[in-house]
Parts: sequence; C-alpha cells; structure tokens
Amino acid sequence: MKINTPLTKDKLKSLKAGDLVYITGKIYTARDAAHKKLVDMINNNQELPIPIKDSIIYYVGPTPAKPNEPIGSCGPTTSYRMDPFLNPLLELGLTGSIGKGARS
Repeated sequence: MKINTPLTKDKLKSLKAGDLVYITGKIYTARDAAHKKLVDMINNNQELPIPIKDSIIYYVGPTPAKPNEPIGSCGPTTSYRMDPFLNPLLELGLTGSIGKGARS
C-alpha cells in the first residue's frame, strides 16, 4: 500500500498489522534526547519546531558524515527508549513512528 504524508486517521483506518507500506512525504527524525526536548516544550507550553498532528517520526541513528555530506547513513534505533515520551506526542496527534524492537 502506498501512503503519502500527512498520515491522517482516515488513512490509518485502511491499514492492519503486517501490511507492507510505502511512505512518501515528510517524515521527521528524532531520538530520545529530541523526544525529551519536545515533551519539555509541551509541558512548558512552548511552540514545537515541527508539526506533530498527522506526522510520522523515524527513530533514527545516523553515522558520521562522509566528507562534504551533511549526514551519514541512517538506520532505525531502538523504539522502546522513546516510549516514556510518546503519550504527550500521541495526544497532540502523532500518528506514526518508525523504529526497531519491542514497544511498551
């Protein structure tokens, strides 16, 4: 199935566990430190640097950049480290996350 972001709840209704999905569009990247900062900003009623509603966050671990490149290779990082920060983002309408491993 092909999905374009934003990932709205209507688009989610057509998915079931195990579906192969091709996602096109804007996907934000963030690890645990960024999640903590986002939740701190939410708790302090500050404007977030990215729109959360109907968005997807990729839990990414980049490698060092090669010369003249802005970033190195990027692969998924362990999802459960983001779990303590997930509920406030879900409450703001986050609809997707990409990572590896089990979730709480």
